[in-house]
Amino acid sequence: MNTQILALDIAGNPFDWIAPEDAILYYALGKVAWELGGREFVFRGGYSRSGVQSKIAVKPIIAIAGSEIMTRMFRTGLPLTHQNDLLFKRDRYTCAYCGNRFAHKELSRDHILPRSRGGQDTWMNCVTACKRCNQEKGNLLVEQFRPLIYVPYVPCRAEHYLLSGRNILADQHEYLAAQLPKHSRMLN
Repeated sequence: MNTQILALDIAGNPFDWIAPEDAILYYALGKVAWELGGREFVFRGGYSRSGVQSKIAVKPIIAIAGSEIMTRMFRTGLPLTHQNDLLFKRDRYTCAYCGNRFAHKELSRDHILPRSRGGQDTWMNCVTACKRCNQEKGNLLVEQFRPLIYVPYVPCRAEHYLLSGRNILADQHEYLAAQLPKHSRMLN
Protein backbone atom coordinates (compact mmCIF):
# COMPACT_ATOMS: atom_id res chain seq x y z
CA MET A 1 0.00 0.00 0.00
CA ASN A 2 1.48 3.39 -1.03
CA THR A 3 -0.86 5.39 1.16
CA GLN A 4 0.67 7.60 3.81
CA ILE A 5 -1.09 8.64 6.98
CA LEU A 6 -0.72 12.28 8.05
CA ALA A 7 0.26 12.28 11.72
CA LEU A 8 -0.54 15.38 13.76
CA ASP A 9 0.21 16.47 17.28
CA ILE A 10 -2.71 16.90 19.69
CA ALA A 11 -3.14 20.54 18.58
CA GLY A 12 -3.47 19.55 14.92
CA ASN A 13 0.01 20.51 13.70
CA PRO A 14 1.48 18.10 11.14
CA PHE A 15 4.62 16.32 12.31
CA ASP A 16 5.14 13.36 9.98
CA TRP A 17 3.98 11.16 7.14
CA ILE A 18 3.77 7.64 8.54
CA ALA A 19 3.12 4.22 7.09
CA PRO A 20 -0.32 2.69 7.78
CA GLU A 21 1.43 -0.05 9.78
CA ASP A 22 2.83 2.60 12.14
CA ALA A 23 -0.63 4.14 12.48
CA ILE A 24 -2.00 0.72 13.46
CA LEU A 25 0.49 0.63 16.33
CA TYR A 26 -0.68 4.06 17.58
CA TYR A 27 -4.30 2.86 17.43
CA ALA A 28 -3.45 -0.37 19.25
CA LEU A 29 -1.58 1.54 21.97
CA GLY A 30 -4.53 3.92 22.42
CA LYS A 31 -2.44 6.95 21.40
CA VAL A 32 -4.79 8.23 18.67
CA ALA A 33 -6.51 11.23 20.25
CA TRP A 34 -8.68 12.06 17.26
CA GLU A 35 -8.93 11.31 13.57
CA LEU A 36 -10.18 12.92 10.37
CA GLY A 37 -11.04 11.89 6.86
CA GLY A 38 -13.88 10.26 5.05
CA ARG A 39 -11.85 7.29 3.88
CA GLU A 40 -11.01 4.38 6.12
CA PHE A 41 -8.34 1.72 5.70
CA VAL A 42 -9.25 -1.55 7.38
CA PHE A 43 -6.50 -3.91 8.46
CA ARG A 44 -7.28 -7.42 9.60
CA GLY A 45 -5.30 -9.39 12.13
CA GLY A 46 -5.49 -12.82 13.71
CA TYR A 47 -8.47 -14.79 14.95
CA SER A 48 -9.60 -15.12 18.56
CA ARG A 49 -10.49 -18.48 20.10
CA SER A 50 -14.11 -17.78 19.30
CA GLY A 51 -13.26 -17.38 15.60
CA VAL A 52 -13.61 -13.57 15.41
CA GLN A 53 -10.97 -11.84 13.32
CA SER A 54 -9.45 -8.66 14.79
CA LYS A 55 -9.50 -5.51 12.69
CA ILE A 56 -8.35 -1.92 13.01
CA ALA A 57 -9.73 0.92 10.90
CA VAL A 58 -7.22 3.71 10.15
CA LYS A 59 -8.24 7.20 9.02
CA PRO A 60 -5.98 9.23 6.68
CA ILE A 61 -5.33 11.91 9.33
CA ILE A 62 -4.64 11.04 12.97
CA ALA A 63 -3.65 13.12 15.99
CA ILE A 64 -1.27 11.34 18.32
CA ALA A 65 -1.26 12.14 22.01
CA GLY A 66 1.80 12.26 24.24
CA SER A 67 4.66 11.56 21.91
CA GLU A 68 8.20 12.67 22.72
CA ILE A 69 9.09 12.31 19.05
CA MET A 70 6.72 15.15 18.14
CA THR A 71 8.23 17.45 20.74
CA ARG A 72 11.72 16.82 19.39
CA MET A 73 10.61 17.34 15.78
CA PHE A 74 9.09 20.74 16.55
CA ARG A 75 12.36 21.94 18.07
CA THR A 76 14.26 21.29 14.87
CA GLY A 77 13.78 23.23 11.66
CA LEU A 78 12.25 21.74 8.56
CA PRO A 79 14.93 19.89 6.63
CA LEU A 80 16.21 20.95 3.24
CA THR A 81 16.96 17.56 1.74
CA HIS A 82 19.83 16.86 -0.62
CA GLN A 83 17.51 15.38 -3.25
CA ASN A 84 16.31 18.93 -4.12
CA ASP A 85 12.73 17.74 -4.71
CA LEU A 86 11.24 19.98 -2.02
CA LEU A 87 13.31 22.97 -3.10
CA PHE A 88 12.28 22.58 -6.75
CA LYS A 89 8.63 22.14 -5.76
CA ARG A 90 8.79 25.20 -3.48
CA ASP A 91 10.15 27.25 -6.40
CA ARG A 92 7.73 25.67 -8.88
CA TYR A 93 10.53 24.30 -11.06
CA THR A 94 11.38 27.88 -12.03
CA CYS A 95 14.93 29.20 -12.36
CA ALA A 96 15.46 32.12 -9.97
CA TYR A 97 17.68 33.87 -12.53
CA CYS A 98 16.15 33.45 -16.01
CA GLY A 99 12.56 32.79 -14.86
CA ASN A 100 12.01 29.80 -17.14
CA ARG A 101 10.41 26.55 -15.98
CA PHE A 102 12.38 23.36 -16.43
CA ALA A 103 12.11 19.63 -15.93
CA HIS A 104 13.64 18.28 -12.72
CA LYS A 105 16.70 16.89 -14.50
CA GLU A 106 17.54 20.31 -15.96
CA LEU A 107 17.61 22.04 -12.57
CA SER A 108 20.13 22.43 -9.79
CA ARG A 109 20.37 24.01 -6.35
CA ASP A 110 22.06 27.39 -6.25
CA HIS A 111 23.44 28.93 -3.09
CA ILE A 112 22.72 32.67 -3.15
CA LEU A 113 25.82 33.24 -1.05
CA PRO A 114 28.09 30.56 -2.51
CA ARG A 115 29.36 27.87 -0.17
CA SER A 116 32.90 28.83 -1.16
CA ARG A 117 32.19 32.24 0.42
CA GLY A 118 30.66 30.84 3.61
CA GLY A 119 27.07 30.35 2.41
CA GLN A 120 25.03 27.75 4.25
CA ASP A 121 22.79 25.01 2.93
CA THR A 122 19.54 26.53 4.20
CA TRP A 123 16.09 27.33 2.80
CA MET A 124 16.89 31.07 2.88
CA ASN A 125 20.20 30.69 1.03
CA CYS A 126 19.09 28.26 -1.67
CA VAL A 127 17.04 28.72 -4.82
CA THR A 128 16.26 26.64 -7.87
CA ALA A 129 18.42 27.44 -10.89
CA CYS A 130 18.66 25.92 -14.33
CA LYS A 131 21.99 24.23 -14.85
CA ARG A 132 23.07 26.87 -17.37
CA CYS A 133 22.42 29.83 -15.05
CA ASN A 134 23.97 28.04 -12.10
CA GLN A 135 27.12 27.31 -14.10
CA GLU A 136 27.33 30.92 -15.37
CA LYS A 137 26.91 32.27 -11.84
CA GLY A 138 29.59 30.00 -10.40
CA ASN A 139 30.76 31.49 -7.11
CA LEU A 140 29.70 35.06 -7.96
CA LEU A 141 27.46 37.01 -5.63
CA VAL A 142 23.93 37.71 -6.88
CA GLU A 143 24.86 41.40 -7.24
CA GLN A 144 27.68 40.39 -9.59
CA PHE A 145 25.45 38.12 -11.69
CA ARG A 146 21.72 38.79 -12.04
CA PRO A 147 19.00 39.78 -9.59
CA LEU A 148 16.76 37.05 -8.22
CA ILE A 149 13.33 36.85 -9.84
CA TYR A 150 11.84 35.62 -6.55
CA VAL A 151 13.05 35.46 -2.99
CA PRO A 152 13.58 32.25 -1.04
CA TYR A 153 11.56 31.46 2.05
CA VAL A 154 11.24 28.72 4.62
CA PRO A 155 8.08 26.69 3.98
CA CYS A 156 5.65 26.50 6.87
CA ARG A 157 4.90 23.03 8.28
CA ALA A 158 1.77 22.61 6.12
CA GLU A 159 3.68 23.53 2.95
CA HIS A 160 6.50 21.20 3.90
CA TYR A 161 4.13 18.25 4.26
CA LEU A 162 2.29 19.09 1.04
CA LEU A 163 5.63 19.27 -0.76
CA SER A 164 7.01 16.08 0.77
CA GLY A 165 3.96 13.83 0.65
CA ARG A 166 3.46 11.10 -1.93
CA ASN A 167 -0.01 10.03 -3.05
CA ILE A 168 -1.69 12.66 -0.90
CA LEU A 169 -5.36 11.92 -0.40
CA ALA A 170 -7.98 14.64 -0.90
CA ASP A 171 -8.75 14.82 2.85
CA GLN A 172 -5.07 15.27 3.67
CA HIS A 173 -4.57 17.90 0.96
CA GLU A 174 -7.62 19.84 2.11
CA TYR A 175 -6.47 19.76 5.75
CA LEU A 176 -2.95 20.99 4.93
CA ALA A 177 -4.07 23.57 2.35
CA ALA A 178 -6.36 25.16 4.95
CA GLN A 179 -3.26 25.89 7.05
CA LEU A 180 -1.26 27.62 4.31
CA PRO A 181 -0.35 31.28 4.87
CA LYS A 182 -1.73 33.79 2.38
CA HIS A 183 1.75 34.44 0.94
CA SER A 184 2.33 30.76 0.08
CA ARG A 185 3.39 30.07 -3.50
CA MET A 186 1.24 26.96 -3.32
CA LEU A 187 -1.91 29.09 -3.37
CA ASN A 188 -1.03 30.82 -6.63
